[in-house]
Amino acid sequence: MISRRAVLSLPWACAAAIAAPSRVAGQTASPLTIGLSLRPESLDPTRSAAAVVGEVVHSNILEGLTCIRENGQVAPLLAEHWDVSLDRLRYRFRLRDGVIFHDGARLDAGVAAGSLRRAQALGAANSLVETFRNIQDIQTPDERTVLLTLKHPDPLLPFRLGQPPAAIVHPGSADQTSRRPIGTGPYRFAGWQDTGDVDLVRWPGYRDAGSVRIPAARFHFIPDPERQVRAVLDQRVDVLFGAATSSVDRLKDSRHYEVLVGSSSGKGMVVVNHRRAPLGDVRVRQAITHAIDREVFIRDVLRQRAQAIGSHFVPTDPDYINLTSLYPYDPDRARALLRAAGVRAPLRLDLTLPPTPYALFGGPVVARYLADVGIQVDLVRVSWARWMSTVFQGDFDLSVITHVEPLDYAIYTRPDFYFGYDSADFRALVVRHAVSSNPREQGQLFRQMQRHLAHDAVNAWVFSPDIGTVVRKGLKGVPMNYPVFAHDIGSMYWT
Repeated sequence: MISRRAVLSLPWACAAAIAAPSRVAGQTASPLTIGLSLRPESLDPTRSAAAVVGEVVHSNILEGLTCIRENGQVAPLLAEHWDVSLDRLRYRFRLRDGVIFHDGARLDAGVAAGSLRRAQALGAANSLVETFRNIQDIQTPDERTVLLTLKHPDPLLPFRLGQPPAAIVHPGSADQTSRRPIGTGPYRFAGWQDTGDVDLVRWPGYRDAGSVRIPAARFHFIPDPERQVRAVLDQRVDVLFGAATSSVDRLKDSRHYEVLVGSSSGKGMVVVNHRRAPLGDVRVRQAITHAIDREVFIRDVLRQRAQAIGSHFVPTDPDYINLTSLYPYDPDRARALLRAAGVRAPLRLDLTLPPTPYALFGGPVVARYLADVGIQVDLVRVSWARWMSTVFQGDFDLSVITHVEPLDYAIYTRPDFYFGYDSADFRALVVRHAVSSNPREQGQLFRQMQRHLAHDAVNAWVFSPDIGTVVRKGLKGVPMNYPVFAHDIGSMYWT
């Protein structure tokens, strides 16, 4: 687990404050260009479940009270330090002095508290809804102190507050955040291009402006893997994040770029809608899991750049256990489970695919495996906006998706979440873990959570992906590992 002692022993800020050389000659005229697969429809991470929103704005335009380092540790950011009461129900955050927003507004305790109350009022629209529901009271004893009182202990609260949905926005400008965010970060929003690209420019009023070396940046959105490769070959991007595995293989020997391969908190799965018959039957979900050969999927779709998983936890999580052996690839067992559930072949379902390489390439593989056990799926390819307005609203049978949020097991406590899992026993485990003060017991409960989700076959978990990032040679400060999907441009520099 993340201990407070470990947190407070870290340096005060996430961004690198190291004097670094400027960009090399010939590369100063254009902004740093970061290529991403998905285009955001909004730039407000507090009310959007799309991870790409945080990729663009978090650590760049908007900041949180805390931040999460590349190694997964939590460090202070807008809060310079914090204390926890002995009963672990009260967190006292001391804000950094002299922080201002891009429009000149000042950050004080009232502003920070107002931002947290706004996130709390968003309810399920904020993906950290369980974290904010657990906050019973927010007080501001003085202009630099925010006191949070919880309903029950949450040892991960500082970690949660470093994620994009907990970013601090000024209440006076919050309503415009989706289109024109105003924050406290090293970059301010410069505009949307007609193509949908997002431009950022270095903000001279940043509290540590001297450490920020990249003068401007552009997020360029390239959904098609072939176009991603072409953008690199034509040297039109400086960073290509989350590149399709096939693209990484073609670019690893480039003269102008290097490939970074690191770990992530992602959970790739075939997500199942429990509200639709017969998918509410655990035997049908078990059959779907038995029908898929994880290792072949990882080999053929991801070129071995992933680890097989058997629940909604990944190898980098604390107290992780490998549960893939619970549902090994066994088509005969899958057929028997379907018969036991009274399912007559063929069972016809839709498999909705968002425009991500792992889904577009992986969907047909999943379809072949399911067809082999008597489940005929129609592949439905949709835009990301369409996926969010249908699948994420519960209008689907099956979908292939990767959840990238770290330690997001609390989504399984929400019957209103898009796949509709409802288990009082699992909710009780989460509460017991939250109130436990014994590290050994916390570890045991984490392992029980994993086994519970796996036994219920809530979804068909397949892989935890490695992250392939293509980086122009000479650009430093680009992370290899991504516990949180965010691109801290203020830490990047050219040599």
